[in-house]
Amino acid sequence: MLIVAAGIITLSLSAMALQYRITAQALEARQAEVLAADLTGFAQFYEQRRIPGLREAIEARAAVTPPDAALYLLQDRNGTTLAGNLPAWPEGLTKAGEMFAPLPAQDINLPGGQYRGVARDLPGGFPLLAARSQAPVTQTLADLRGTILWVAAGLSALALVAGWLVARAVVGRIHRVNTLADRVAEGDLSARLPDPRGSDEFGALETHFNAMLDRIEALNRATHRLSDNIAHELRTPLNRIRQRLDRIEGQDEAVAAIRADMAGTIRIFDSLLDISGAEAASGQRPGLVPLNLSEIAAEVFELYEPLAEDKGLAASAAIAPDAMILGERNLIAQLVSNLLDNAIKYCAPGDAVSLTLTVDGDRHVLSLADTGPGMPEDIRATMFDRFTRSARDRETSGHGLGLALVQAIATRHGAKLTLPSSDKGFRIDIAWPKLPRS
Repeated sequence: MLIVAAGIITLSLSAMALQYRITAQALEARQAEVLAADLTGFAQFYEQRRIPGLREAIEARAAVTPPDAALYLLQDRNGTTLAGNLPAWPEGLTKAGEMFAPLPAQDINLPGGQYRGVARDLPGGFPLLAARSQAPVTQTLADLRGTILWVAAGLSALALVAGWLVARAVVGRIHRVNTLADRVAEGDLSARLPDPRGSDEFGALETHFNAMLDRIEALNRATHRLSDNIAHELRTPLNRIRQRLDRIEGQDEAVAAIRADMAGTIRIFDSLLDISGAEAASGQRPGLVPLNLSEIAAEVFELYEPLAEDKGLAASAAIAPDAMILGERNLIAQLVSNLLDNAIKYCAPGDAVSLTLTVDGDRHVLSLADTGPGMPEDIRATMFDRFTRSARDRETSGHGLGLALVQAIATRHGAKLTLPSSDKGFRIDIAWPKLPRS
């Protein structure tokens, strides 16, 4: 908006500058016409009676014209003044031109002001001076410049105020949409732009934005319902099958294998339900209570530290104290457990696993890093999708739901996931919003 205002001001000033130039040229032309009229009248008297007639004409003109408006002077060959309103020939003024021709004209600077006219010798050595004052032109142009400056200042102030008002209105409308986008990005799909909405383009954009979010929310609910229904409907018959296996006798190994498969399948459905539940509650504050993230992270690390040591891993933790957030304790503990479980699962003896919790501005950053094989490039773009696994890890137990659940839980709490580059291994940072001060 400031650029537009500056453009309008520049165009306006250019137009006023052009008008000033045109006015200056018109005034100068008018002064030249008046001087030419004087010389024409003098020429007529000179043709009729030569020097005596010219002398009478100059005396008459000088009598009615004040010196601050025009200069007239006629001298004889000895420098004696014959007629005019000047006592003597101006010092340093040279004579040029022929007879009563208006050109060439020259500027004449006297203590009383600036003039423009002609100075020349008439036949017989009679010096003639006729000039018109530049004061009217100078004063008019000075007044015009003052007017232009005042108009420019007012126009600039008006343009800036108008630009600021328009910018404020536009930025305010954009801020509404950006605020909604931020809430949606944090997982609150129920967020909407409040009424009233205008009938302009911004109002149409807000209407389309709300309609789009309505559609997305409906599709998301349908997806969650489908996942929940599948998990609930299949988990029940699986539990029945597991109960019937208890009645089979004499095939203990087969029953144990089937039971293990059934337990793994039920865990998949439990994970899917956890993911759907976390995603459905994303962006909603109800259910979140003040928690000490430091205590939860330390407790979960203590549980997994022996497992890491048994596998020959170097496990370490550096956890800043009293990192308070709003959250669900079970979900956060599950998130930290999934991260540590994955790190221990994919690292080899001699690798290192570290869990850190630091403070960064208005967020607490929980980081899990290891020196294991890292994330394969073939799944980096889809690593947070459900059931995503690399071909390299097919022989390792798992179903590709751990990171999907981590992302769902982080989104539920308004936390931001980032994957910093690492020379070796894998690292994930989760930035949790600090608990607002009451």
